[in-house]
Amino acid sequence: MAAIVDTNIILYRFDPSSPQKQTVVDGLLRKGLAAGTLYIPHQAIVEFVAAATRSRGGRLPLLSPRVAFREAEELLTQFMVLYPNENLVRTALRGAAAYQLSWYDAHMWAYAECNGMSELLSEDFTHQRRYGSVLAVNPFLP
Repeated sequence: MAAIVDTNIILYRFDPSSPQKQTVVDGLLRKGLAAGTLYIPHQAIVEFVAAATRSRGGRLPLLSPRVAFREAEELLTQFMVLYPNENLVRTALRGAAAYQLSWYDAHMWAYAECNGMSELLSEDFTHQRRYGSVLAVNPFLP
């Protein structure tokens, strides 16, 4: 099944405070890359760099800007990246209204909906809920 991965999932790959989630994400990304079934929205790469390089409640950032930029380049090289267009933005607007999603979550969902992805891997959506034709899956839950 084709799936997109949300920013929060990618960030766990670099979060030493969550070793179990790091392990899950590492396996998920490797498996999806090998099978060619995991896609990354442009939005997730942009958000990844921003989130990985900012301070987290008094703690140091997960990554230095140099390392975050390098990791973003790796994501762009290794994965199929989905880019926005007018239809995607319009779908996100409808999704925000219909599902009461934040703008960023609606935009992430729209990437999956518009590109025919069956799953959206994220902690930010209700696990196992269907949004349009997309099933939200929290990969850390059974």
